[in-house]
Formats: sequence, structure tokens, C-alpha cells
Amino acid sequence: MADPIPFNRQFDAEPGEIVELSPILRRVTSPNPSMFTFKGTNTYIVGRGSVAIVDPGPVSPEQAAAIMKAVKGETVTHIIATHTHNDHSPGIPAIQKATGAPTYGFGPHGAGARRDWPFDSPEGGDKNFIPDNLVADGDLIRGEGWTLEAIHTPGHISNHLCLSLKEENVLLSGDHVMAWSTSIVSPPDGDMTHYMASLRKLLKRSESVYYPGHGGPVTNPRAFVEAFISHREARESQIQNCLSSGPKTIPVMVEVMYADVDKSLHRAAGRSVLSHLLAMWERGEVAAAENPPGPESTYSLT
Repeated sequence: MADPIPFNRQFDAEPGEIVELSPILRRVTSPNPSMFTFKGTNTYIVGRGSVAIVDPGPVSPEQAAAIMKAVKGETVTHIIATHTHNDHSPGIPAIQKATGAPTYGFGPHGAGARRDWPFDSPEGGDKNFIPDNLVADGDLIRGEGWTLEAIHTPGHISNHLCLSLKEENVLLSGDHVMAWSTSIVSPPDGDMTHYMASLRKLLKRSESVYYPGHGGPVTNPRAFVEAFISHREARESQIQNCLSSGPKTIPVMVEVMYADVDKSLHRAAGRSVLSHLLAMWERGEVAAAENPPGPESTYSLT
């Protein structure tokens, strides 16, 4: 593998705690910790007096109450979803009911998908969220004293947005880039070709800090993104090495590639391996008996 990613897993925020990140940015973490959400989903409040709420999180009366406590006495003008996984957008209806604010997002679940693969994802998603306002790549969402630039970053999921807070040159990076872990890229809505392109897209930008959907900030974003790219390229080299001795299924490859990883994470690892294989299949680097291939296929080098 390539050089290790410089993860930072120090994150002491308590659920419901209002954390002041800057004069116009606050964070409230939801009480939904897990092996995939770390300490919980981060909700961000942008602005003062007239504010936007980004990613209210899962359905959680506790989180909804904490968010409303954080904005007490203020006017909520925007509710924004970075994407429609079940730990990010299902909390929106409670906040919209309490505030009456319109919602914003790239589109409903599945919007932005590059192609339709003939299998489903075990992760599911929030198919109920239909944004009141569609936000395209490069659009500006403006409020009193703040401006968010939308950056379409598909890969983790096809409708994923990062949001650049222009006044402070920081990025709300959702689940695209996080300090504590790599992102799961799980087909069919997760797409490794898109994910790698979205990582390289961030290399062209100048934001100095990333505030992700889970965990603490990424304070060295360029080096971090470069390490993510190298990590994924090394995974594809591992796949080529695995297949050099003959055709194999994904579970067999995962046992080799993730031998040092807890087996409870192997299913999730298998989804990322599948995403790599589908990208390699599209480039003509691997073959499969099925056309198109899927999670149960046996793969070989071309």
C-alpha cells in the first residue's frame, strides 16, 4: 500500500453540544455513533441571526431539539443536505416543520448517477427527500453575511455536494473527505470513477480547512486528498496482484487485501472493492463472466 493516510481520530464533541468553530460557523453532533458514523453526524449552522442549517442528520428528536436550541432567537432561511444517506437528510422534515425554511440539495436520492447497474446497494438511502430548490455545481447559496458555493462531488453517493464557505475559505466536505476515515464507495450509487474525479477536483481548490460530516476538521486538506488518491490507486494495484494468480471473487480478494482489518468491516470493504472493479472493468482492465458484472461475479485480468 501507499504511505498511510494521516488520519486524525481525536474528536471530543458530545452529542447536542454547540461548538463554536468561527464567528459564522457552529457544529452540533447527533447522537448516532457507529462504526460508519464515528461519534455521530455533524450538523453545521452557517451565519448569525439569519442562518442556514446543513445536514440535520438522521431522524432524532434529540438532535432536532439540539439544533433548535442552537438557533433559538435566530431565523433559519435555508436547510441544506450534502447528500441523502440515512444519517444526513432524514432529520430535515422536523427542522422544516419547526422553521418553515426551504430545503436545498443537488437532487433526490440517485440524482447524478452515471449509469444504472443491475443490483442494489445494502446501505439504502433517504428516498423521501425532494429538495425545494435544486443546487447545481458552482451555484451560490447566499444568506445575510455568508455565501456557500456548491461543489458537486459524486462518488460516495451520486448527489453529494461539498459547500465552500466563501467568507472563511473553509469547506463543508460532507462524507467526501473526512479526517477520521476513508469514505465508503458502494455501488450502484457509489461510483469509484466519479469519486476519484471528485477528489482531483478538490486539488484545484484553495480551502484551508475541511469540516466533514463526521469527526473533526481536516487541517491539511491538500496533503490529505493526495493521500486519499494514492490510497485508492494502491488498492487497484492490490486488485491486480490478487488477480495475477487467476480469477477470483470479491470475498476472496477482501480476505487478502484486508487481512489486517477487523472482519466486521469486510462487507463494507467488499463494496469498495466492487466499486474499484467496476471502474477497472469499464476501462477494460478486468473481465467478468457477466455483462455487466456485479457483486457476485468472478473477476480476472484482461
